[in-house]
Amino acid sequence: MSPQTAPVSLADIQEPLRARLDQVQQELRRVVEADFKLITEINSHLFRMQGKLFRPTLLLLADEATGEPDPRATTLAAVVELIHLATLVHDDSVDHSVLRRGMPTINSLFSHQISVIMGDYLYSRAVIELVGLGDLEPLRVLSRVTNEMTVGEMRQLLAHDPLRYSEEDYDLLIQSKTASLVSGACEVGALTAPPEERLALRRFGKALGMAFQIVDDLLDYVGDASVTGKPTGSDLREHKVTLPLIAALPKMGEVDRRRVADLLTEPEPTDEQIHEVVESVAEAGGLEYARSRAIGLAERADGELDRLPPSPARDALRASIAYVVDRRR
Repeated sequence: MSPQTAPVSLADIQEPLRARLDQVQQELRRVVEADFKLITEINSHLFRMQGKLFRPTLLLLADEATGEPDPRATTLAAVVELIHLATLVHDDSVDHSVLRRGMPTINSLFSHQISVIMGDYLYSRAVIELVGLGDLEPLRVLSRVTNEMTVGEMRQLLAHDPLRYSEEDYDLLIQSKTASLVSGACEVGALTAPPEERLALRRFGKALGMAFQIVDDLLDYVGDASVTGKPTGSDLREHKVTLPLIAALPKMGEVDRRRVADLLTEPEPTDEQIHEVVESVAEAGGLEYARSRAIGLAERADGELDRLPPSPARDALRASIAYVVDRRR
């Protein structure tokens, strides 16, 4: 990966795409609009807590990096964001999360039942839009992705013994829950490209998505809650075992391992317990290892971009790698 002279912001990457991203937002609002008061109310809250359109950005960049822009790209980008929103709504309900990006979740503001049904509504709207395009190819890619994401959620629920959760288990989880949609977004942006370029972007998205999730899990240990929008240590509080802890456990002494075990069996861990485990993970090298894995995946993603012809869009995709690795939220 080529060194960056200054931190890369997503806003900088998105600036040349601003007009198209505005169209994506308009498409999103059109797709989810419903003549039903409760859905309208929930949609209004969803748009207030919406993220930065990272996946649609990758789709549009893949589109521009592989030839003439596809007129369907803005609708496809909206569909990808819709699928992402649906998974967040469901995940928050499953995890009983009360905050998402510093705002109340749908399940905490309304109810778990409404949250599940709303997630289903978002998925169904995405499917309707894909069918309306009259092309099986994007439907084939994104239906595979949503299936992988669902299996990933099941995989996480079946992890009954967190202390025996392996790095291989973790990789399978983040491939399905996070990297699959990032990969699908990049591939769908390249549907009109030559097969080798489409495949390269699919692999690029998979590696980038895995790096993204590792950095996200790392930020749970080292991030500033006022920046990330969620409390530091929230994964530990929810008994989620991620790469920093997985890497640190074999190097921990008996006392530190006992602290981890006590935290993972405590229904409501204290701030002190979380702080002690975070310190133990850092001392055992778990944070450094996770960082090195993210960088290795970033380098793999970078290598895939060499298969594309030079262009400003390819440069922006390369900049998105630096953004993922260096981000603070």
